[in-house]
Amino acid sequence: MRLVQQLIRGAYARFATLLRELIKFGAIGAIAFVVKFGLVNILWSAWGSEGTLSANVVATVVATTVAYFGNRFWTFRHREQSGLAREYILFFVLNGVGLLIELICLGFVRYTLGFDSLLANNIGLVVGTGLGTLFRFWSYKRWVFLAPPVVQEPVVQEEGQAGPLTTR
Repeated sequence: MRLVQQLIRGAYARFATLLRELIKFGAIGAIAFVVKFGLVNILWSAWGSEGTLSANVVATVVATTVAYFGNRFWTFRHREQSGLAREYILFFVLNGVGLLIELICLGFVRYTLGFDSLLANNIGLVVGTGLGTLFRFWSYKRWVFLAPPVVQEPVVQEEGQAGPLTTR
């Protein structure tokens, strides 16, 4: 019975931690998205249709910096810190993959489908950002913000129970 309780508590703790991380990740992502969305639309308006992909790259670099600091010092602050430089470089590399996903979506809308409007760019950006965000959440947890070391709680045996260390 005690083992079942420990398993249930452990599963609940993991789920609660994941849920908190998802909510915080979403909040930071929303802030970064507003920064990126606002900046990319300003750049698209200024640069015209020839700057569709370049504007997204510039806006992504700015938003990525905002997202890194928000995620490091709020979303994943409880996780092991493996060095600011290492995390920042990995964060940018993985964001580069997320950016590639976005650029594929934007390029598809702009160059394959031939849509050349601000609305079409924004639709492509939203789809690409959604797909890129799924990749980013998974990859940050996997490679950037490492899980904290697991501390095993000692199993306390009730009096009279035989265990691996007791002899009779």
